[in-house]
Order: sequence, then C-alpha cells, then structure tokens
Amino acid sequence: MDLKDIQNLIKFVAKSGASEVKLETDDVKITIKTGSDTETTIVQQVPMQAQMPVQPMQPAPAAAPAPVATEAPAAPAEDSKYITIKSPIIGTFYRKPSPDKPLFVEVGQSIAEGDVLCIIEAMKLFNEIESEVSGKIVKILVDDASPVEFDQPLFLVDPS
Repeated sequence: MDLKDIQNLIKFVAKSGASEVKLETDDVKITIKTGSDTETTIVQQVPMQAQMPVQPMQPAPAAAPAPVATEAPAAPAEDSKYITIKSPIIGTFYRKPSPDKPLFVEVGQSIAEGDVLCIIEAMKLFNEIESEVSGKIVKILVDDASPVEFDQPLFLVDPS
C-alpha cells in the first residue's frame, strides 16, 4: 500500500462520517480515528521474518479543522420552541430521491406526520426518514450529500 492509497483512504473515511476504521493486511496495519476536532492516522509497517526490519511510515498530516461559526446567544432561546428532527442512523443525507427529482421538503413548507423528509444512505441502502410530527419546516441543518452521525439534528420544525 503506497502513500497515495493511504491518503485516499483517509479522505474516504473523513467523508463517510465513521469515527474509527482499522485495516490490517499482511504487511501494513492502519488505524484511522476521526473526532470532532482532530483526525489521527496511525500507520505501521509490519516487518516480515525473512526481511530486514522496515521503519514505520510517518502518519499522513491531518487536515486542519474547519472553523466553527458561532451564533448569537439569543438564537438557542428562539430555537427552544421548535422540535428538532434528528438522524436515526449514520450515513449520507440526501434532500431528494434522485438528482433529477424535486426536493422532499423546503424551508417554510408544512409537513404532516409520516411525510418523507429526506433519505439517509447507509451501506448502499437508502432509508426514507419520515416525520414524527406535524408542523412547518423552519430550518434545514444539514447540506445535501453530507455525512451525518446518529442523533445529529437534521431539521427544525415549528409544531404550531
């Protein structure tokens, strides 16, 4: 496994939203851990008995974390009257059923209990996420085609 393969693996894991991935082959052990602030990669070259010992490869540099935008303190107080719809699974968030179809919901749209709000793809399975409440979409908290974690807020709904 060369350095380019390792870098591609790191990028793939970062996009997938997984928190930890371990890969072990005959001659290489790789552990990639991602967290909210940092990304750690450990690569070990396993020397074979008939071979001279090989120095471990240096870990690939982790990408600098993106700056986090902070909101004014008044925003959480306003959001407290809204219901947050959260992701029931880890996967990739999609706002429409396919690229050529219209969006499931938009900001300002009224929804009823049981309406499909989005799709989350997990392990090549597309899971429709249905609303458990009726109301009006106030805010969509995730960009289309973004990885999401379990229990991550997706939508804010005004139940009134």
